[in-house]
Amino acid sequence: MRIAVIGTGYVGLVSAACFAQAGHQVSCIDIDASKISQLARGRIPIYEPGLENILADSSVRKRIAFTSGAPSAIAVSDIIFIAVGTPAHSSDGHVDLSQVYRAIEDLAPALQPNALVVIKSTVPVGTGDNIEQLIRSVRPDLDFEVASNPEFLRAGRALDDFLRPDRVVIGAQSNRAASLLMRLYRSLGVERGRILLTDRRSSELIKYAANGLLATKIAFINEVANLCEKVNARIGDVATGIGLDRRIGMQYLQPGPGFGGSCFPKDARALAKMGEDHDAPMRIIETVLASNEARKRSMARRIAAVQNGSLRGKTIALLGLTFKAETDDMRDAVSIPIAQALLDAGAIVNAYDPVANGRARTILPPLVRYHESALDAADGADSIVIATEWEEFKHLDLRRLKARMKTPLIIDLRNLLNDKAFRLSGFRYVGIGGSNRQAFGEPALSVVSRASPWPAPKTRSRAGDTGAEKITAAE
Repeated sequence: MRIAVIGTGYVGLVSAACFAQAGHQVSCIDIDASKISQLARGRIPIYEPGLENILADSSVRKRIAFTSGAPSAIAVSDIIFIAVGTPAHSSDGHVDLSQVYRAIEDLAPALQPNALVVIKSTVPVGTGDNIEQLIRSVRPDLDFEVASNPEFLRAGRALDDFLRPDRVVIGAQSNRAASLLMRLYRSLGVERGRILLTDRRSSELIKYAANGLLATKIAFINEVANLCEKVNARIGDVATGIGLDRRIGMQYLQPGPGFGGSCFPKDARALAKMGEDHDAPMRIIETVLASNEARKRSMARRIAAVQNGSLRGKTIALLGLTFKAETDDMRDAVSIPIAQALLDAGAIVNAYDPVANGRARTILPPLVRYHESALDAADGADSIVIATEWEEFKHLDLRRLKARMKTPLIIDLRNLLNDKAFRLSGFRYVGIGGSNRQAFGEPALSVVSRASPWPAPKTRSRAGDTGAEKITAAE
């Protein structure tokens, strides 16, 4: 098929790359001529594992092209995907659809008969109806269709999510549009059973409802982690006990400093606004948002509490600046309020991120100092704060790390590290939710050994397991 993708941001580039890899002819369109020029030279403006290689291969095979001239590309395309940004208005949280409507105004004059316009951007319910009316006002005699096809991409795993998705949602108003999109995704190898056909409005709401529920799980487990710290329970065991229930599952039950990124905060706010606008209040989502903001604001106070309540003059090594690992996305990252609060408290902030130092310089406060490695950031530090769960932080050289630090203190906001290994190396280790015997502001647990009426449990693996999951059974 001949496909046009309008918008060369995260969603647009991943979608275009995967369609091209499947053998379709793809035109990537963006009004930013400098970005198009960079892409044409093989320079990718975002970090996503594997994306650069797929785009390079598709370019060599001449399956993908980059252009800022929309009309010519639109005129020869069977399907036009809209993948532009839909940020939230800073004033009220409503979705800013200006980029979507600008794209529609640009493409409408060039649409050919039987064109299919697909909204992949995350948009409020009813946007597809408005787009259809807008195109019809410009081209009243044109035979065209508008469909919804929301994205469900996780930063750091976007290619796998696109090519091996949990589900593909197609919101179409006709069998023709549904059939065309079905053929497209089946050509990528997506199983028929993973494709949900629905109406356009339901499709638009599915994305918001999904992200709202995932955000709720994160906020919930973070509040349970707070309770664990107060009652001397272990959040790791509590989360496992919850997640082993198949109705709940383990995903998104990892406690941390609060959710961020380009989707959860924005989509949760938009969902709350939609409920407000349609007299269907989303009270749970409103509470989730308030809980998450309080969680992020509390992190600097927690860091101070571990260091006798004062940060003035202390050097803090802030490791990990993106909102999660395997991405350079810093939108709503917890590192932003943490860095600002630490500086406000009089601390010196040494920062390091494996991929986002450059991006962080334009976002974090100007007094933050950047380093090229975790070891360099830890030089002379009174404590290390793990803010993002990058894999490389699990493999720090503890001997060299301790030698570089002023005080061997690790504050792990992700419960990422092996607390036992750090303690054996002479570090003081503080985790989240009592999961590591010591939580913020709490004394280490005192464990009293008592004789048990049952034999000591033995640990055995499930047949065929990789060692990542164990069963403990009394025998």
